[in-house]
Amino acid sequence: MTVRLLDFHADWCGPCKTQDPILEEIQEDLGDAFELQKVNVDEEQDVANQYQVRSLPTLIVENDDGVVDRFVGVTQREDIEAALSEAGA
Repeated sequence: MTVRLLDFHADWCGPCKTQDPILEEIQEDLGDAFELQKVNVDEEQDVANQYQVRSLPTLIVENDDGVVDRFVGVTQREDIEAALSEAGA
């Protein structure tokens, strides 16, 4: 099963810059257990609209069955890892 973490962000978003190091740590530790996809909402508005992203940062955890969890705002590592685990990572 493929597990994806979609990170909806923008270059001008301060809280997004706070979220980045947390995501990098998780990716280093979990490696190939999931795919991290960074979505710049300024460049990929169609994708942001598809997922109904209205605030930044927004993190969406999904697997082959669909969206498992969604976080709006800076999210702590433990919460992200729990959602990834629930999704099958």
